[in-house]
Amino acid sequence: MSKVRLQKYLAEMGIASRRTIESWITEQRIKVNGKWANLGIKVDSSDAIELDGELVQQKSDSNEVTKVWIYNKPKGVICSRHDPEGRPTVFEKVAIETDGRLLMVGRLDFNTEGLLLLTNDGALAHCLTHPKFGVKRVYRVRVSDKLTSRQEQMLLTGVKLEDGMACFESLASGEQTKGQNFWYTVSLREGRNREVRRLFESQGLNVSRLMRIEFAGMHLPKDLKTNQCRLLDDEATQVLLAIK
Repeated sequence: MSKVRLQKYLAEMGIASRRTIESWITEQRIKVNGKWANLGIKVDSSDAIELDGELVQQKSDSNEVTKVWIYNKPKGVICSRHDPEGRPTVFEKVAIETDGRLLMVGRLDFNTEGLLLLTNDGALAHCLTHPKFGVKRVYRVRVSDKLTSRQEQMLLTGVKLEDGMACFESLASGEQTKGQNFWYTVSLREGRNREVRRLFESQGLNVSRLMRIEFAGMHLPKDLKTNQCRLLDDEATQVLLAIK
């Protein structure tokens, strides 16, 4: 496959329009092989393309069988291939061998732990993270105090954050731990940066622990220890592929 301009390559993959991608390039949101992209750069499927630090879907003529791994990410690990600050990354922690490129499905922030999917299928990774598919994410959240009924209602109907309105799809009543901390189970269908934390912070509550326990119908196995990785079986993989 011959190389084509980056904006055409990504537009043909359905990431966004060429004009939008051009604006992302000028805003330095896209890297190619670890370097900031420019408007004239040409790419093909051999290039590693990152948007906001996340690898995007790659075109491929490979007939490689789709594989998906579930990883129990610990706190203090960054979801990136390289970190300029030298912090440990997911790709340094997991030991997975594939015939092609290993992709992360979505991200968890540095201090968030729990379920993270990895796959060798770029199209699947794209579908599972694209907002139009509305993939469900479920989190366990420990906060500094109990929500009032009015606060719970606001978090379910919508509050204004700096990047627009946001809300939880569901919010289970919190149970108290020792002291004044409370646990909540929440779900939502988008993956904006630090969205769960920011929603609770909008109500004056600090999040002291955040763990993703479900993504796209996949649950974090109770016997999967922190920093362990496991290959999903064929049945679970087919459930994910049905989303494409």
